[in-house]
Amino acid sequence: MAKNMLVIDDEGLVTKSLGKLLTKEGYNAVIASGAAEAMEKLKASNFDLIISDIMMPQIDGIEAIRKLRQIQKDAGRQPIPEIIITGYADQEKYKEALKLGVSDYIFKPFDTQQFLEAIKRKLNVT
Repeated sequence: MAKNMLVIDDEGLVTKSLGKLLTKEGYNAVIASGAAEAMEKLKASNFDLIISDIMMPQIDGIEAIRKLRQIQKDAGRQPIPEIIITGYADQEKYKEALKLGVSDYIFKPFDTQQFLEAIKRKLNVT
């Protein structure tokens, strides 16, 4: 059974590219253009992994992760591993992600193979 991924990014080109890559690799990629949309999708479905950009309007990726974790907890569901992707080398956001215990933090542009390996590690698949 294909693993379900929630991909959150406000840049359409990024979500389109990630969606194609993940689908090609046999994953089911569900796209959200921001935190609010991601929260609605998480309430309606179960996901195996969350991939989120950091720099987004209204609610950034760090706050989105906090809110998504709370939704999971309130629904009595297990935590979901997260991978943060970002094009900005912001040390404060990086430190926040580490404090939050985010599974992985990847800088854009990233090597596709390294990205896919990070996904496999988070999903415990080979």
